Amino acid sequence: MADYVIDGSGKVLGRIGSQVAKRLLNGKSVALINAEKLYISGDPKGLFEKYKRLVELKDKANPEHSPYWSRRSDLFVKRVIRGMLPYKKPRGKEAYRLLKVYIGVPEEFRKAKVEKIESKNANDIYHSITTIGELTEMLGYKG
Repeated sequence: MADYVIDGSGKVLGRIGSQVAKRLLNGKSVALINAEKLYISGDPKGLFEKYKRLVELKDKANPEHSPYWSRRSDLFVKRVIRGMLPYKKPRGKEAYRLLKVYIGVPEEFRKAKVEKIESKNANDIYHSITTIGELTEMLGYKG
């Protein structure tokens, strides 16, 4: 069982991600549920173009050595949080192993104490927002 179970519903990915990364670096295990309901700020068309380029990025010499961005919501969020960790160093690798991200709420966390991280409403802060679920669907995820 995780030390922290955090609900991502209606929260901004960057703000939640930084809080999760801090806890991971302190050695606590974190389970992030409802990853597809996290918001990402920006024009949906611009976000789609940006992440479409990342998803399709290939090394011409050896495509297997290309960076990998998943189209699945939970793995997409996990990759974003990985960017907030020093994952190439032992401390960051250990912290990354403590992170679990889920689409929806798994059965094991239905009765667990879920922590809601306080932050402003995304609609009040940003002019245009998109959920991670919508973005990954635009990128081609059929879940």
